Amino acid sequence: MSEQKPIIRIEYCTQCRWLLRAAWMAQELLTTFVEEVGEVALKPGTGGIYEVRINGEVLFSRKEAGRFPDIKELKQLVRDAIAPEKDLGHSEKK
Repeated sequence: MSEQKPIIRIEYCTQCRWLLRAAWMAQELLTTFVEEVGEVALKPGTGGIYEVRINGEVLFSRKEAGRFPDIKELKQLVRDAIAPEKDLGHSEKK
């Protein structure tokens, strides 16, 4: 049996209507990490939550950071966590 690929979960606030942002970021991650990710899930929540987790571990929290992640930043965080050798192309440049 092969090793399971990581699961990314984006929990977003339904009261704040952050579904479109979460869905867009999920699409970007699925497009960038085609071979590296097993699943990207969207989890509805409340109370202003916007968290990105990999296998249950918080990768980015809007509450802790005081802002949303930039997509370039999020891709780099995911890459560093699951595929450090992966080149992100234009997302790599500063």
